Parts: sequence; structure tokens; C-alpha cells
Amino acid sequence: MRALLIATLLIVVVFLIWVYPNGVPRFWESRQPAAEVGTSGAVDKARERGAELGEKAAVAGEKLKDAAHDAAITSKIKAKMALDDSVKARAIDVSTDGSTVTVSGTVRSRAERDRAIALARETDGVTTVIDHLSLVVDR
Repeated sequence: MRALLIATLLIVVVFLIWVYPNGVPRFWESRQPAAEVGTSGAVDKARERGAELGEKAAVAGEKLKDAAHDAAITSKIKAKMALDDSVKARAIDVSTDGSTVTVSGTVRSRAERDRAIALARETDGVTTVIDHLSLVVDR
């Protein structure tokens, strides 16, 4: 008798656990079919966003390439000026935008100005040199 009581109690406990409202379907309730989950809209949005990010990365890469090109030309010109004895390179600024180079700052003579501009013009990749050099004569 005791075993029968324990077995019945065990069956009741298992049944209560099975029907407890925790998301487990209960046999006396009718279930509605699950709504279909559409992912095509999410996938399309993800593709569009990926395309946008790819385009932005390409634009950023192109800007980086241009900046590196400009910096390389500027560095070449500054190195030439630093190695040239007739040009005081520390007093001359060089900036590059594409193939256009602008030299600015101060020079001590016309010969130094002419040499600084010539060094910029003869550098590969330079098509135009803009002269903003000022002649300062020491007294």
C-alpha cells in the first residue's frame, strides 16, 4: 500500500511538472500555429548596409591613398632641399595637393628662391609649383 501511494504521488508530481505553465504545451489547450518569421527584409537591410559600408571603406581608402601620395611628394622635395647647401630647408614649408606643390616661407636670396622652386619642379609627380616664398634680406 505504501508503495502504491508513493507511485501515485510520483505520477501526480510528474504530471504537475509537465503541465506547469512554463511554455510547455498542455494537452487541454489548443495551440495556435507559430507565426512565420520572415528574414528576407532583415537580409536585404543587412546587404544594403554592407554595401554602404563597403562604399565608405573604398572612399576612405582612396583618400588615404591620395594623402600618402601627397606626403611622399612633400617628403621628396623636403629631402632634396635639406641636402642642398644653397637652400635653408627649415625656413621653407612645402604642401602638396595632388600634383600641385606650394612652397612658402622665407628665403635669403633670389638664388635660394630659384633653387627651391627648381627642386620642387624637378620632382616626379609634380606638374605645378605655386610660389609663396618671401625674400628676407639680412642686414
